[in-house]
Order: sequence, then structure tokens, then C-alpha cells
Amino acid sequence: MNKLNFLPLLSIMCIALLPLKIVAQPIDTVAPLPDISYSGTPRERVIAGIRVSGSDFYEDYVLIGFSGLSVGQTISIPGTEITSAVTKFWKQGYFSEVKILLDQMTSDSVWLHIALKQRPRISQINYYGMKKSDQEDLEPKIGLSKGAQLTPDLIDRTKILVKKHFSEKGYDNCSVFIYEKNDPTTPGSVILDVTIDKKMKVKVRNIIVNGNNALSLNQIDRAMKGTHRSGYLLNIFKSKKFIASKYAEDKGLIVAKYNEVGYRDAQLVSDSVARISEEHVDIFLTVDEGKKYYFGNIAWSGNTIYPSGTLDNFLNIAKGDVYNLKLLEKRLFQDEDAVSSLYKDNGYLFFNIDPVETTINGDSINFEMRMYEGKPATINQVIINGNDRVYEHVVRRELRTRPGALYSQSDLVRSLRDLAQMKLFNEETLYSGVDIQPNQEDGTVDIVYNLETKSSDQFEFSAGWGQQGIVLSVGIKFTNFAIQNLFRKEMYRIVPQGEGQTFSVRAQANGKNYQNYSLSFFEPWLGGKRPNSLSVSAYYAIQTGISKRYQDAYLTNYNNYYYNNYYGNNNYYSYTPEYDSGTRMQTLGFSAGIGTRLKWPDDYFTLYTELSFQHYDLKNWYKYYFGFSDGVANNLALGVTLGRSSIDNPIYTRSGSTFALSASATLPYSLFDNVDYSTATDEQKYRWVEYYKVKFNAKMFTPLSKNEKLVLMTRVEYGFVGYYNKNKRSPFEKFNVGGDGMSSYTTAGTEVVGLRGYLSNSLTPIDKNGNYNGNLYTRLSVELRYPVLMQQSTMIWALAFLEAGNCWDEFSKFNPFDLKRSAGVGVRVFLPMFGLLGVDWGYGFDAINGVRTSSGSQFAFILGQEF
Repeated sequence: MNKLNFLPLLSIMCIALLPLKIVAQPIDTVAPLPDISYSGTPRERVIAGIRVSGSDFYEDYVLIGFSGLSVGQTISIPGTEITSAVTKFWKQGYFSEVKILLDQMTSDSVWLHIALKQRPRISQINYYGMKKSDQEDLEPKIGLSKGAQLTPDLIDRTKILVKKHFSEKGYDNCSVFIYEKNDPTTPGSVILDVTIDKKMKVKVRNIIVNGNNALSLNQIDRAMKGTHRSGYLLNIFKSKKFIASKYAEDKGLIVAKYNEVGYRDAQLVSDSVARISEEHVDIFLTVDEGKKYYFGNIAWSGNTIYPSGTLDNFLNIAKGDVYNLKLLEKRLFQDEDAVSSLYKDNGYLFFNIDPVETTINGDSINFEMRMYEGKPATINQVIINGNDRVYEHVVRRELRTRPGALYSQSDLVRSLRDLAQMKLFNEETLYSGVDIQPNQEDGTVDIVYNLETKSSDQFEFSAGWGQQGIVLSVGIKFTNFAIQNLFRKEMYRIVPQGEGQTFSVRAQANGKNYQNYSLSFFEPWLGGKRPNSLSVSAYYAIQTGISKRYQDAYLTNYNNYYYNNYYGNNNYYSYTPEYDSGTRMQTLGFSAGIGTRLKWPDDYFTLYTELSFQHYDLKNWYKYYFGFSDGVANNLALGVTLGRSSIDNPIYTRSGSTFALSASATLPYSLFDNVDYSTATDEQKYRWVEYYKVKFNAKMFTPLSKNEKLVLMTRVEYGFVGYYNKNKRSPFEKFNVGGDGMSSYTTAGTEVVGLRGYLSNSLTPIDKNGNYNGNLYTRLSVELRYPVLMQQSTMIWALAFLEAGNCWDEFSKFNPFDLKRSAGVGVRVFLPMFGLLGVDWGYGFDAINGVRTSSGSQFAFILGQEF
């Protein structure tokens, strides 16, 4: 059998020390061994030979070398050399029996026999009483593996680590049993059975605190992060498990909480954990709060760049404020507008402050802020690691930290934010991956961006149901496109990539009766030198009408369902569509826009200008859509959008805000074409439509927890379509409000606004001619979000929302208090391949057009866009 090397480095040393030949004397000629007296005088002998028995896994020369004994060595019998050799073998733990015997001894020589009995190796491991996920977590920690040698230390270590693992999950009474049995198929090997009896989880029943006056029991409970008592309402969503390691940490948090409210000398005098039952414990705490302190005088020393008054303003702590060391640390080092940020934003990376308590006068503590400003640090190297999908110049143009520039903390943070906005790198590891390497000797700093690229290309394949039956959608979106490499085949990865451009193609169809094709291109850095964007898009759609017989049957059953009067004998989804080739609408559209990043009021602002054109060709179309059924209409409009975005993450946003104020308008044809539109035909009115449109959208993201996982999103939206001439009002660009904001197909010429808890278009007003006529809308939302899974490949978060909104046909009817309200819950799943997916359940509380007491329960499905 193959023999395993034991202590390879030592083996090499031993080979060098051993003589070239080890001589063993034949046993049959050996005289009887003399008696060894351990009380007499030791006798010196030269080792003439050494043999090893009982080890099948290690080479003899390795074991001889490890023993420290060698042929030709003079030893004492009895003596320390033999004892030392035996001790070495025992310490390794690989042998259950160690003996060094005399094979033969003469007047000047001795032949030794190292007799070993090695411990067995593990041939198989069976786990009982644990989940597979627990087994996968434990195996790398405990080191149990097939082929490993089983030692008492390994068994003890396994028991300790397994018990610790389950104790940290609340199973504090967990028992671990390890049984070994000989493997009949492999001599010298054993089968291990690791059996876990987790028993019941141990929970905290109650926390009893003595000596607390400044903090209530509830405040102390909230100060602890991993130890919470049962029966307290605010702990309903918190774990009540008792975990010893977390309890030890929480005791420190209690003292820290006292420090935050001025009790600088507070301490835990004693604590104990009393087991009430197998699954419950009570915790007893005794605190000595001590005296409450306040900030006294705060003096600055060592400051030459900024005067003390400026530093006082940044510190924002005044004499007489309650002593709070945590607040002091935040205002000095941690907050975005901390004192250290003032220096580090201007290159003083080596700056440091040492807050020293100088004197205590009664209950006031005086501080001296001893400062070391140092010299400004210049950026030496900017190193980018881990980028294997994007050209390096594409990454570097987003960075504000450049070689030769002064170091700036705010530039570093902004660079990370801009990298996140590219959606080409893992946002969850982006901030933790930056490595700042200062060199105080030469006054420079190296900045290393450790990036983790991800594929954010998206593929869509979906199906929807509408009045015209099943509509299939297929689309693909490339987010790292490179149009410059279009004719360079060697640069293709399916398509040319590397420049961070976006190219998308999408198709929707229901056979020949409905088809919609669109493509778009976005270049974030037009010309590659300035962040001026270019966007171009085009689409074509053709839609065939349905027969009047089918339409009447469909709408009748739909209305019966919608108004909740009766359902009839047939569900309104059960009809097979019948199409009318004599009824159709064709739409052709183009748009092109230029965006630029502004420097004022700050460089979070952008200005986007777009020119768009749509051509509509209607034949015997339904008049309630646009107010006319035959003819051609053209829409040429110029739009301008002023926006600002400071969000930290474009997918799961934790902080920041966005807002956009947009205005688009056509030429006021009616002011100079000398046509009396009160008597004009539809063809005259709509050949060139005219309107102006104003929209406002604002979102704010506020983290509610310290780890910034629980996030509150608030939103306000308004939109208005106006006219120059009341007799030439545009039938296009109106708002359809209600539902999920999606449709199985997009009705050209309208803007769909979702409002969860209500059916699609249910809040859109209808004029006296039966036409949809939404010219003004508002929507308000409050959404609470919490992440369930945040990985590069998958992001999942849950949400709860309150929403309100409405739609009006005239500005004079606008009433900001006449809103349709809803509430509900939902979930979002972001997959890089498919984009954002989700489902919401909402309940609409208000009547719709006075025909129902409430909208009731509705589901909304999200595909590719956020509400």
C-alpha cells in the first residue's frame, strides 16, 4: 500500500542527518537482554541500529528522524533521549501505543525497536439529527474528512464546534455523540456516526433589571441586539432565542446605551442566567448607573487650516449637551459632514484627532481636541482589479479619484456611487471592495478598486392576456454594448461588448392581429470625454380590431364582473377572440435625445432634451380611444427634463433621492394656420396634433435601521396635459390610471400610470362621448422595503405599501383630497438575466365612479419596471 509522508520538511532534515546505511543485527544471534535498573547509574551506548514496526502509513526513515534518535548517536540507558522520543510521538496524537524497546545491547552498542500502534483512519462519516445545510456549514470548520486520522483531539474538537454551531442557533442544550466502529471492508479504518440531539430551542422568558432609573426596561431591551424577552409587543418580529455569545455582546451594548445618555461611569455589577425550564431562561441584571455627565468646554489644539469656530460648527456639540461619547465619535469621524470629512475632502488623509478628557468639574467634562493635520495626500496610483467585462477606460471615466489629484473622501464615495449606477458590478460588494493604501513617508496614497463584475444583460419572454387574447413578448437588452466594435468580429461576445452602452430589441405579437417592434440605443458618454449621453429609439406597431359581436360579449361580461352585479354564465376571459381586418391602427415612432450633467446647483443634476415624432394611421378604429376613427395624425414634440439623482444603488436603493421635472410641447399650429377648428374635420384637427405636457416625479429613500436594510420609500407624482385651442385638443399623450402600470400590449399614444388595488384604466375619466379623457393625474406612495436575499445572482425583497391617486379630465376639477386609496404587500425579485419581476396584492378602499363600495382585492404583476 502507498505510504504517506509525515512532516515533509522534517523528513528532509532527517534524511540529511541519517547515515547512508542502517544496520540491523540478526535477532537469532542476540544474547539475552540485561536487566535495566532505573535506580542505578545510567549506561552510555552507541545506537547501532533502529527498526520501526506497527506503522503502515509513514515511511520508517520519517518516523526515525522524527524521534530524534539516529544511528551513531550516543545515548544513556535509561536516559532522557528515549523519554523525549516517546513524548514526541504521544504529542502528535496519531498513535494509541508508543514503545521503544531494546532488540540487543552489547558493552558499547544498542539496537532499538520503535513499536507503534497507529490510530485508525476515517473511511466514512454519517451525520444524524441535522439538516444538510448544517452539515455543509460544519464540515469545513471541524475538519472531519474521509482519510483523516482519528485522534482524541479531533473528536473533542468536533463535539465543541458542533455544540457551538447549534448553540448559536438557540439550541443551547444540544448534545453531541460520536460513535466509531471498525470498517470491515478497510483494515485500520473506522466508520464515524455523528449524532446530534438538538433538543428544544432555549428562549428568553424575562429580563429582570435592578438599579435602573435612567433607562426603562424597554429601553434596555431595545439596546440589546440579540437578546430579547418574550411577551413584549415591540419584540414580535425579533428573535427571543438565548445565545450566549450574543448575550455577552449585548451586555456591552447596555453599558454603551447608558454612555449615550450621559452615564459615563455606568457598569453592570452582576448578571446571571437562570434556567426556568428546558426551553426557557430568565436573565437577571444589576446595574450601577453612576452620575449623569454633560459636555463642558471644548478646546481645539494643533489646528492651523481651519479656525476653532469653524470646527465647533462642524462638531455641532455645545457646552451643556448631555455627554455622549458615541455622538462625539460620529461627529468627529463617521458622519458625512464630520470634522474628519472636512479635512479628508481637502486632501488631509493623514489627519487625526485625539479627543482627551482634560478635567471634570462637577458633572461637566472638559475636552481638548488634539489634532494632527499633517500634509495633503496626493493620489499616486488608482488600481482596478477584477474587471473582466468592461474596457478599463470606461471604468476610469466614472472615477473622480485620479493620479496626481489631492485625495478627497467625497470624491471616493461619489466614484463608488457612479460605478454602481453602471449596473455592471456587484453593488453589494462595491463599497467594501475599495482599499486605501496611504504612504505617509512620501505623502501619497494608492487607491485600489476591487470590483466584481456581473452580467446585467436581460432576456424577456412573457405572455399576457387582453381583449385580443394571448400576447407574447420577447426582448433582449445588452447593457455593455460597444457600437464601435460592430465590424470587429474578434470583439464579439454574442454582440460587441465593453463600452457600457445599452442596446435593446423587443417584439410583441398576437399572430398577425397585433405586432409591436422596438429598438433603442443609449450611449452614456458621447465622444468619450464628457458625460453627455445620447439616446435613440424607434418602434413600429400594427393592431387589428376585434369583431363587434365579440367586443359586445366581452365588454358585457367584463362590466358584469367589474361592477360586481353578477358574473353571468360565462367568465369574460372564456371567449375566443374574433378579429376584424377592416379595423386597424398603425403607429410609427422615432425619438432622439441628448443629456448632459450639470455643475450647478450640484453635479447630481442632469438636463435631457429630446425630439420625438409619432405617426398614427387609423382605419375604422374605435372612436372611444382617440375621438376619431379614420385618418392620419402626426405628433412632433420637443421635451426637456431637469432631473437629479443621488441614490446609492439603482436596484435596491437604501438612501438618496430622485426627482424629475419634465415639459414637452408641440408647435401651437392653431395660432398661425388660420383654421377654424370649431368647424374643422377630424383630418384637419389631428393631422398635426398640438399640446403641452408637464410632469413632476420625486422619490426619497430613507434607511430606518442602522444596517440600512429596512428602507422607507416615499413618492409624489403629478402630470398634466394642456391645450392651446380647446377645439384642437390632442387625443394623444393622455393618462390611463389604475392597475399594475402594465398591459398585455401597449396602446400607442397614451401613458399608463399604475395604482395598485384598482383595475387597469378604472380611474381614467370618460367624457360624454364615451372616450377615455385623462388629462391630469396625481399619485402618492409610501413603501416599506426589507431585503430577503441580496446576492449578485439574485436579489429578493419584500414590501408593504400605502398608495393614493386619481385622474381628472379638466384642471378645474382637480381636487388633491379626492384620492383613491389602497394598501397592500408585495415581493420583488431581481435576476440579472430577466430584470425586475414581482407581484403585489393591493386592496382598494374607495368606490370607483360611485358604482362600487370599494375596489376590493386586486393583484398586480410587475415585469421589468418599478412602480
